[in-house]
Amino acid sequence: MGPPTYTHRTMAAPRKSAIRGTIARGESARARRRSLVDVEPEEVEHPERPRRIVDHTLQRQAAIHRLYHGGALDSDLCDADPYLLKAARFHGEPAGQSCPACRDDGLVTVTYVYGDELGPYSGRIRQTDDLGSMAHRFGAFSVYVVEVCQRCHWNFLLRTYVLGDGVPRRALPTPRDLLD
Repeated sequence: MGPPTYTHRTMAAPRKSAIRGTIARGESARARRRSLVDVEPEEVEHPERPRRIVDHTLQRQAAIHRLYHGGALDSDLCDADPYLLKAARFHGEPAGQSCPACRDDGLVTVTYVYGDELGPYSGRIRQTDDLGSMAHRFGAFSVYVVEVCQRCHWNFLLRTYVLGDGVPRRALPTPRDLLD
């Protein structure tokens, strides 16, 4: 149940004490500070070295096997989202191999980063070269590497992993130009 709505200007506004210290998400600033303090730092020797790696190579090989041996249609595996295709065109890095579906040499990888500490920048595309410096500025963030073919729209999540120095930090503030 949200705050009461007032339709007439003659009605009194809600008391300030009823809304002080609350955030739109319903969590008080004190609770946020407390939850940040409760998070234990993680011991990390090398912030730039990936940890908690999940490699999807076996699923990729199984998908390619199904594609070539009649278990899957091209439309099942070659259905990249238009935004992913656009990201691949402008931000993709050469994969160094040909596309497994159409054998085109234009296969690229797109790297996305996610994490609470990134604030409004979570879910953005980053170049592989930027990840090293980010690993020293943030405690922990997840990296997702996706391969994409522009020609046949093949796409597959290759791997996910975590980078960062292990020290929890507050989320980056939202810049004024991103506010509504």
